[in-house]
Amino acid sequence: MLRFRSRTPRWVIVFLDLLINVFALFFAYVIRFDLDSQSELIKEEWLLLKDYLWIFIIVKLIVFYLFKIHKGLVRYTSTHDLNRIFIAVSSCTLIFAGIGLIRYNFIDAFYLIPTSVLIVEFLASFAFTVGSRFIIKLIYLESQKNKDEIENVIVYGAGISGLITKRTIENDTKSSLQIIGFIDDNPKLWGTRMEGKNIYSPKNLIALHKKKNIDTIIIAIQNPKPERRKALLDECITLNIKVQKVPDPKSWINGEFTSKQFVKAKIEDLLGREEIKLNIAKIEANLKGKKILITGAAGSIGSGLVKQIANFEPALLILFDQAESGLYDLQWEIKDETPNVKFEIVIGDVTHRKRVENLIRSFSPEVVFHAAAYKHVPLMELNPSEAVKTNILGSKILIDICDEFKVKKFVFISTDKAVNPTNVMGATKRVAEIYAQEKNLKSDTQFITTRFGNVLGSNGSVIPLFQRQIENGGPITITDNRITRFFMSIPEACQLVLEASVMGNGGEIYVFDMGDSVKIIDLAKKMISLSGMTIDKDIQIKVTGLRPGEKLFEELLANEENTVPTHHKKILIAKTEVKEMKESKINALIDLIDAQKNDELVALIKSIVPEYLSQNSSFEKLDKHG
Repeated sequence: MLRFRSRTPRWVIVFLDLLINVFALFFAYVIRFDLDSQSELIKEEWLLLKDYLWIFIIVKLIVFYLFKIHKGLVRYTSTHDLNRIFIAVSSCTLIFAGIGLIRYNFIDAFYLIPTSVLIVEFLASFAFTVGSRFIIKLIYLESQKNKDEIENVIVYGAGISGLITKRTIENDTKSSLQIIGFIDDNPKLWGTRMEGKNIYSPKNLIALHKKKNIDTIIIAIQNPKPERRKALLDECITLNIKVQKVPDPKSWINGEFTSKQFVKAKIEDLLGREEIKLNIAKIEANLKGKKILITGAAGSIGSGLVKQIANFEPALLILFDQAESGLYDLQWEIKDETPNVKFEIVIGDVTHRKRVENLIRSFSPEVVFHAAAYKHVPLMELNPSEAVKTNILGSKILIDICDEFKVKKFVFISTDKAVNPTNVMGATKRVAEIYAQEKNLKSDTQFITTRFGNVLGSNGSVIPLFQRQIENGGPITITDNRITRFFMSIPEACQLVLEASVMGNGGEIYVFDMGDSVKIIDLAKKMISLSGMTIDKDIQIKVTGLRPGEKLFEELLANEENTVPTHHKKILIAKTEVKEMKESKINALIDLIDAQKNDELVALIKSIVPEYLSQNSSFEKLDKHG
């Protein structure tokens, strides 16, 4: 295969430019004299010029040197180089015209070069000089590519971003990507071309794939409509086409990016839900200038809330968590993204009453978002005392102290696993829900509960697990072929929590519209495809069996519950009767923590939450059957 030297000597470029320009001069004479190079008239003109050819060469040499058109790397010729060449060639033409006028008026009444020839020579010199560079550039770029590794690429989006994507790929000599064309949703663009590449309708993707063997599609539209993006990704997965996206413009340098910055499509892109519209004015009125405490601030939901609340200019953000590393990382993110926000980092445990009491007394928060919790179902099934300690005792301590210090609003982050719970984790969260609702009846503090399903990308969720398994070559492990889950992205969940916090007056359990449930095995298959791999060939899927306490299907509402709509179509109120729960039962639970008597502990929880029926767990023996 033809390979180029890393850098061509400058004198070679000068020599080639001169040769091209002399050829352009001869070409101009031939054109001027009707393409008859043997005519007597042209021979006469050429004989006259021969004595002055040295002037032509010297002028070209001097001007080209002054404008340094030989300095640019030919294989990276840009519009800047074209501008220099144009100015240099134009300057030469003006000099020749000036010399011709002087000769005509003061010497022998002859022009150095006839005016018509001079005009054609200018056009030919510019075209040939530029053309030679692009030919060399194309040959170089083509020579650098390994034909055996070429990936055929379609760019989705024939706008500015799509154009930049095309140029980025074509200028990257080490890239194996080859642009086939564009697809765009705008019918007016179908059948047209952009920089030599056809623009097709997305409806032609299947036909294009059959004809051109498309390997990859690059989404160059920053914010495509969610339903359109989902449909496109589903089609690509079916056709086994890899999907990548242009990076966020914030990461571009001087309006450009490299092909190494292309990112893989995320599983969130397959949700296909419309953008959540918030009541920004009310949220801002609720949070701006307020002192706000977030517990579990280093966690997935907690940190998501911190980042979103920071945009509403609170007077103070108090970030409370026992995870020092997570808090350390979070503080730098805040400083980078919202440098004007005042915040305090507090390390501590929600189960430490004196620590929590001192926290509330010292900072006097007006709004509390309680996201601190143990949430991993199998782990809590094995460690019920710890689940009770954090999820019940920790919540009770915080609720009681917020009531005592008359905190204005308390927002409790719960889970769909609290609905008809089948595991310790869900049951402990349900106990905390009941306690918050009951406390609301006799408190000046507004206690509000939000309940939603699985969060994509959160710590310990199935998505990061599948990603690690794919990176390690598999297999992907799922517990059951039938299992389904509701999913929501972290930003979506946090946005809805903020919206619910504004509309709540106390005592409500807000349920979020999670969309359609997703089969976990389908999720695994799509993640494999989005990674550019093939199921069974590259990555296998292994069924391991249900884990302790795990449900096949999750619910957002208990059997006796129904919902009341709110002004936000994605937020519903669970209409449920506030259950009376004697505080003595809570205290009895707390007393059992240190005793480490798991059966007694779980049995007491079941007495508080009668709908709690264990599944695939050693605690099934505690349920009353029949």
